[in-house]
Amino acid sequence: MISSSIFNDLVARIAEAGRSLALGTQATAGDPLALCENLLSGKGEATGLAIAEQVFDAYGGLDPEGRRTFFRQISERFSVDDAALEKAVEVWRAEGSSAARALHFASEPRSQELIRRLNRAPGGTKALVGMRADLLDAVREDETLQPLDIDFQHLLASWFNRGFLELRRIDWSTPAAILEKIIAYEAVHEIAGWEDLRRRVAAPDRRLYGFFHPALVDDPLIFVEVALTAAVPDAIQPILTEDREPLEPNKATTATFYSISNCQKGLRNISFGNFLIKQVVEELRREFDGLTTFATLSPVPGLRRWAEQETETEDGLLANEQRDLVAKLNGDDPEIADDEVLSLAAVYLLHAKGRRGGALDPVARFHLGNGARLERINVAADLSGRGRANAWGMMVNYLYDLKSIEKNHEAYANDGSIAASTAVQRLAKSRKRSSAHV
Repeated sequence: MISSSIFNDLVARIAEAGRSLALGTQATAGDPLALCENLLSGKGEATGLAIAEQVFDAYGGLDPEGRRTFFRQISERFSVDDAALEKAVEVWRAEGSSAARALHFASEPRSQELIRRLNRAPGGTKALVGMRADLLDAVREDETLQPLDIDFQHLLASWFNRGFLELRRIDWSTPAAILEKIIAYEAVHEIAGWEDLRRRVAAPDRRLYGFFHPALVDDPLIFVEVALTAAVPDAIQPILTEDREPLEPNKATTATFYSISNCQKGLRNISFGNFLIKQVVEELRREFDGLTTFATLSPVPGLRRWAEQETETEDGLLANEQRDLVAKLNGDDPEIADDEVLSLAAVYLLHAKGRRGGALDPVARFHLGNGARLERINVAADLSGRGRANAWGMMVNYLYDLKSIEKNHEAYANDGSIAASTAVQRLAKSRKRSSAHV
């Protein structure tokens, strides 16, 4: 089998040869839109590779506003060919299902074929991931670009499907270039330099795994940090502390996923985190026979923002005393009872819904969508600045019960049903009963 590096070198040589054939593009070399028109004009393979490279070069020279303008032009100029679609519809009406494929292809916007041709350039996939990161920023300011983002997302989901991903364990022998990226990409619990990283990847009771893609070589897509523990932990500090006593791995009964970081902004909403968790579980089960429990210690990033917004909503989910509780929490009142805080979090996690249904909290959506169960809410679990700012220090344990994962996943995917322990359900119900008397 031809190696990735040899193949990439071959493509680069073809592109280099194509530059000498692409003389007609010199007049438009600085105009990315004109280059895109040339790229879709049906030129030969080598010339197409060279033009695709020129598109990326020209795009790289644009400032943020210039890139937003470029995206708008692509969205307008490379949309669906209405005349071709109307003709395909007429044929489909006349011939029925035998013409359905032609109708499907006619309905595809030209922007998708443009993205495919750009992807053929040396380093094209990586460049497109970076381009989509810019597009996500542009969509926030101009919602009319959303269809173009859907085109990117559709194709990237195919190119980054599970079949192309490689799971690697990252340890202290991993090349420094990758370890540096792990430090930079950590998004949950900041890694404070090399010694901190060493504690997370070199200790006998710690593991770190990541997904990689051949087009991005040694740049991870997502990674998960794992602590082998004797029980499901209720706070992050004992896991991250410098002076902890490592546990002999063979004595561990629990694998705790305490940090999951997506590394590529341009791959947002491209789902592979669920495959990562499930494959890491299988890896750990093969290595350690004594592991019987697989759980997380997860942040609750949306809790505080949601609660504060709810206090300004008359018909929200919070009862009057919970609104008062939010004010007390923000004032750091030392007299607040734990069960009050836990009830507030339980209402958020079980009843606050996103615009498309399902849990509002992004971390909850991820784990519940993977089939986990909301097992326990912990107070004073993350007293870092970020932990306090996001959830007044609360964290959550999601349990991956291997016997129930598929059932939980199906229930959540079909009707948004949230699997939760009796204890968490009781917390939310107790607050509901209290509210009835207000």
